[in-house]
Amino acid sequence: MKMHNNHPYHLVDYSPWPLTGSIGALTLTSGMVMWFHMNSMKLYMLGVVIVLLTMIQWWRDITREGTYQGKHTMKVVMGLKWGMILFIVSEIFFFVSFFWAFFHSSLSPTPEIGMVWPPTGIITFNPMQIPLLNTMVLLCSGITVTWAHHSLMSGNHSQTTQSLMITVLLGLYFTALQAYEYLEASFTISDSVYGSTFYMATGFHGIHVIIGTTFLMVCLMRHMMYHFSSTHHFGFEAAAWYWHFVDVVWLFLYISIYWWGS
Repeated sequence: MKMHNNHPYHLVDYSPWPLTGSIGALTLTSGMVMWFHMNSMKLYMLGVVIVLLTMIQWWRDITREGTYQGKHTMKVVMGLKWGMILFIVSEIFFFVSFFWAFFHSSLSPTPEIGMVWPPTGIITFNPMQIPLLNTMVLLCSGITVTWAHHSLMSGNHSQTTQSLMITVLLGLYFTALQAYEYLEASFTISDSVYGSTFYMATGFHGIHVIIGTTFLMVCLMRHMMYHFSSTHHFGFEAAAWYWHFVDVVWLFLYISIYWWGS
């Protein structure tokens, strides 16, 4: 007998992925402890594999529900939008904690670091070199992702594909530049509070760029499979919001840590 809902909401089906995700997270964090203390990466790599497989299959199921089964009604999409907004707000406070630590240490340097900022012996990056190039790369990617959004809303399939590809390439270029910058750095995360705050803030931002680039890659693949329409494309919209958030955080990082803090 076919069931008919008398409400516009999506009651999710039974799914194994929250359980496998929890197991993967436990394995991953336990593996990191083993990696740090016993120099063994086996459990960590197993955790990474479980988490990745869970992500792929869980999001595959959500894509099916929204694209083919029609379960993402306007009410459901509005709930997803609020969920994404609240998630980005939580991420903002996550980065606020790193900025708080940086300014707490830099505005009132302690005797332990010579009462100067940057601490004596730290050779900082020139903000007019790779950091400025990375700023331009992210600003350009913000333009191209907006171009992609407007092309999608106007039904221009080829321009959406081109602009999304450029955005993904710019994201990969940013990550490559940051990796090169880390390799060339004269200080490490253990070099006083400057090293700690610098690598925590810029490193977590780098992880967010990798996540955002992956998000946009998935959107590019889905767009090429015609999953999005001009009126029903929240998967892409969420990726664009996240990317703009990553852009804005980098501007604050560049101004405060690379430029003012050096």
